[in-house]
Amino acid sequence: MVVVFALVALAVVSVLVTSNWYVWRRLFRDTTRGPGPVRRIGAVVIAGGWALAVGALVAERAGAPFWLQQVLAWPGFLWLALSIYLLLAVLAGEVVRPLLLRFLARRAAARQTAAEPAPEPLRSPAADTRRIPAGTAPPKTAETAEAATAPEPPEAPETPEPSKAPEKPEPSKAPEKPEPSKAPEKPPSGVTAGGPPESPLALPSRRLFVSRVLGGAAAAAAVGTVGHGTYGVLNGPSVKRVTVPLAKLPRAAHGFRIAVVSDVHLGPVLGRGFAQKVVDTINSTQPDLIAVVGDLVDGSVKDLGPAAAPLARLKARHGAYFVTGNHEYFSGAEQWVAEVRRLGLLPLENARTELPHFDLAGVNDVAGEDEGQGPDYAKALGDRDRARACVLLAHQPVQIHDAVDHGVDLQLSGHTHGGQLWPGNLIAGLANPTVAGLERYGDTQLYVSRGAGAWGPPTRVGAESDVTVIELASLRA
Repeated sequence: MVVVFALVALAVVSVLVTSNWYVWRRLFRDTTRGPGPVRRIGAVVIAGGWALAVGALVAERAGAPFWLQQVLAWPGFLWLALSIYLLLAVLAGEVVRPLLLRFLARRAAARQTAAEPAPEPLRSPAADTRRIPAGTAPPKTAETAEAATAPEPPEAPETPEPSKAPEKPEPSKAPEKPEPSKAPEKPPSGVTAGGPPESPLALPSRRLFVSRVLGGAAAAAAVGTVGHGTYGVLNGPSVKRVTVPLAKLPRAAHGFRIAVVSDVHLGPVLGRGFAQKVVDTINSTQPDLIAVVGDLVDGSVKDLGPAAAPLARLKARHGAYFVTGNHEYFSGAEQWVAEVRRLGLLPLENARTELPHFDLAGVNDVAGEDEGQGPDYAKALGDRDRARACVLLAHQPVQIHDAVDHGVDLQLSGHTHGGQLWPGNLIAGLANPTVAGLERYGDTQLYVSRGAGAWGPPTRVGAESDVTVIELASLRA
C-alpha cells in the first residue's frame, strides 16, 4: 500500500513539474531572445506561486495560526486557479501556432514577390529595324518621280585648311593602377539586395513574434477568466428556482418552498461579509424552510465563529436545518454542530422531524465514519410512515442509493460545486452520480446544488454559485 501511494505521489509530482516547465517555456523562454531577467522572473513567479499554494493547503489542514492562513490563502489559492487556465490557454495556443506561422510565411512570400520588378522580354536585333510592310508605301506622284530622276548637283571643291603647327607630343602617362575591388556592402537587416525592405514577419524572428502574441493572449485569457470567476463568487450567490413534483405530497403543501444552500466554505478567504451576503440572499426568497446541506466551514469555531454569526439572522416559517459535510469533520464536527444550534439552526444528526405535510430527515456525511459518526439511515428513516412524502438532507450525492432503498421521495445534496472550475465538472462526474441539477433514481429524485461559496480558490468557472429554491408540487393539486 505504501509503495502504491509513493508511486501515485511520484506520478502527480512528475505531471505538475512537467506542466509547469511547459508553461514557463511557452510564456517566458519562447518569448525572449535569450537568457535574461524575464526568464528568471518567470521561474520565480511559477515556483513562488506553487510554494504559496502548497503552504496555504498545509496551513489550513494543520491548523496554523489563522492570520497565517489568511496571508497564504489569497495568493496561494488564486495561483491554483490561474495555473489551471494558463496551462489550458497555452495548450489551446498549440492549435493556433502552426496556422499563424503558415499564414505569416505565405504573407511574407507574397509581399516579396510583389516587390520584385518583372523581367523585360528579350528582343531580337531584327525587331528594332523598321520596315514598311509590302503594299503600304505611299503612291508616287509626279513631283516625287521627277525628284527621283533629276541629276544630283556637283559637290563644291574643298578649300584647303591653313597649315597648323605640328602638335607637340603629350608626355606619356603612367598606366593607371586599377582600384582594388570593394566588397559589396551588406544590406541592413530587413533589406534585401536589389529590392525594398522585407517585412519583419518574413524573417526567422516571426517565430518569436508568434510566441509573444500567443503568450500574451494566453496570459490575458487566464487572468481574465480567473478575475471574472472570482468576482462572481465574491459578489454572492444567485437564486435558482426548481419545481419538484412529489406524488405523495398533499394538496395543502403544494408550493412549499425549501431554500437549499450548500458548500458555503467560510474560511480564511470567505468570511463574515460573505456569510452576510448568503443570508441576505436566502431571506430575500422568503422560504418556508431552509436546508443547509453541509460544508459550511473550513476551520475551527475559535477562528470562524465570528464569520458564521450572520447565520443567526436566517428566517423561515418552519425553521432552518443543518447536516454535516465532509469539511465539518476536518474542522471539528461536534463543535460546529453545537455552534449552529446556538445560532438557531436545527441539526439533523441521523434524525427526522415530522412537518405538517411531509417528513424531513437528515443523515451525517460519510466522512464521519472515521470518527464513528457516519450516516445511519435506519435510525433516521427506519420507523417512518412510508405513506407520507419524505425529503432527505444528505451532503454527498453518492448517498442516493441508500435513500432509494429507504423509500425517500427527494434527496437534497451538495458537495460537487458543479465542478467549480471547468473542466472540473468532468472529474466530478466520475465520482458522483449527479454533478448538478435534478435527476430521478427509481422512485427517488435527487437535487444537487452547485453551492454558494467555493473551496480553495474563491473562483468559479462554468459553475455559477447559487442558492436554490425548491418548490414542491403536489400531483393532487
